[in-house]
Parts: sequence; structure tokens; C-alpha cells
Amino acid sequence: MKILIVEDEPSLREVIQRSLEKERYVVETANDFNTALRKIEDYDYDCILLDIMLPDGSGLDLLQQLKTMHKRENVIIISAKDSLEDKVLGLELGADDYLPKPFHLVELNARIKSVIRRHQQDGEKDIRLGNVRIEPDKFQVMVADQELKLNRKEYDILLYFINRPGRLINKNTLAESVWGDHIDQVDNFDFIYAQIKNLRKKLKDAGATIELKAVYGFGYKMIVE
Repeated sequence: MKILIVEDEPSLREVIQRSLEKERYVVETANDFNTALRKIEDYDYDCILLDIMLPDGSGLDLLQQLKTMHKRENVIIISAKDSLEDKVLGLELGADDYLPKPFHLVELNARIKSVIRRHQQDGEKDIRLGNVRIEPDKFQVMVADQELKLNRKEYDILLYFINRPGRLINKNTLAESVWGDHIDQVDNFDFIYAQIKNLRKKLKDAGATIELKAVYGFGYKMIVE
């Protein structure tokens, strides 16, 4: 799961980032309007934490940009500007939640899990496809009620695809979603191929009825056999 923090206050941004990384999210940050705009134009996120008051613009304008671009990111507004008007406008522009500052990190994490679960998991705590079940809160994968042991990136790849069954995903999109925007600096994707190869073998050996199918020249998609 990949999250973008749009927050101009350095200490708060860093605290939130560290907290979410401990929860095994891929976290990217933006400290102003223009940086955030470039990121949402170039990348996709599972959730955006959005401050309204930015040094070079308004977070509400970023919400409008998301709407214009037909992006479907989950958005939680985190702002000290706790006026009813801003809250209503933010929700009308497509924000999924509004958390006034100051807040507890445990509450923020619970809100993130809630909006992701609501939009990607139909409100369910578990994700099921074929005979595979993922419990995101426990980072646990079950195949026909037997636990499947995966390393962190194998798990992240499986979670990414199982939330997008049947969708063809190219290697660049996968890399950015699972490893973050610094993936642009690597020379090749051999390490991704290795993780996918291992994941496919583990699923097959466990008797999973889902398969991460390679589509030559394009990428991969998750199918149910």
C-alpha cells in the first residue's frame, strides 16, 4: 500500500512518515502544493493525507485537480483549519475523511485502514480471491486455510494484485506502487522479476487457485484458475 503525505510542517511530516513505515506502508511526501501536484500527476496512491494550508496553494485545489484527472485515490484531510465550511467543501470535492490537528497517530492509522478497507475491500477486513485469503491487519496470507509464508515484498506484490484481479499491470506501475517513486533511479527490474518468480512458485506449491500470469511484453495480471 502506498501513501502520499502532503504536509508542509517538517517535524509532523517526519513523525507521520516514520509511523506509517512501521505499519509497512510505502510512504512518499510532499511539502508544498506544486510538489504534491507533480506526484499525483505521475503516480497512483492508495491514500493521500492532505493538509489544506500549504505555502504555495490550497489542499482543496489539489482535491479539485484529483477530481479533474478522474483519480480515485482515498483522501484524508489533516488540517489545523477546522472550519465547518472547509470540512464540507473538502468532502464535497471527494475527500473520504477529515481529521483535525492535533491528532493521535493511532487514530490516523485507523482512519487510513478504514478508508482503504471501504474502497478496496468492500468494507471487509479480509480480502478473498479463489482459495486465497489475506488478512491485511495481520499481514497474513492463507491458502485453503493453511498459512503461506511470504517475505515483505512478495506479500506487497500479492496484496497489490489481489486488489486488482484481472487488471493488466505493467512493470513500471507495479514497481512504483510497491517500491515508491525512487524506483525511477534503478537501472533494471531484475529484482522485481525475482520477487514475482518466487511468489508465483509459492502460490503454485501451496495449491492456490489464483495465478499471477505473465503477459509477454506488457506485464502481469492476477487470474483465478
